[in-house]
Amino acid sequence: MWLIFALLSAVFAALTSILAKIGIEGVNSNLATAIRTVVVVIMSWGMVFLTGTQGGISEISKKSWLFLILSGLATGASWLCYYRALQTGAASKVVPIDKLSVVITILLAFIFLHEEVTIKSLAGCVLIGAGTLLMVR
Repeated sequence: MWLIFALLSAVFAALTSILAKIGIEGVNSNLATAIRTVVVVIMSWGMVFLTGTQGGISEISKKSWLFLILSGLATGASWLCYYRALQTGAASKVVPIDKLSVVITILLAFIFLHEEVTIKSLAGCVLIGAGTLLMVR
């Protein structure tokens, strides 16, 4: 099931880039990010209430709160930078650079989460990096 959701995530991320590039025309990138964020917040809380999981808030540990808040700050910084880059650059160049996050995530997962880096994942990282360079030149 995770594979289906991962593929859907990729499709929606692609749509996000195209729809944002069209929608951001003539709009300040920070304002556009704020509008997008409000929509995401409404949608997320809608899913929480739809699935009846709002009661779980009191069960969240302090550590989880801290890291969820830090993750939210990182997401906000990412979105602000992404929208600014998308506003001034071509989507076909901005998006591949943004997807270098895959390579950075694998590196950070190795350093902080002690996840294994295999020859296969290393080769994939090299190919993603090379593909990004080919696409943005």
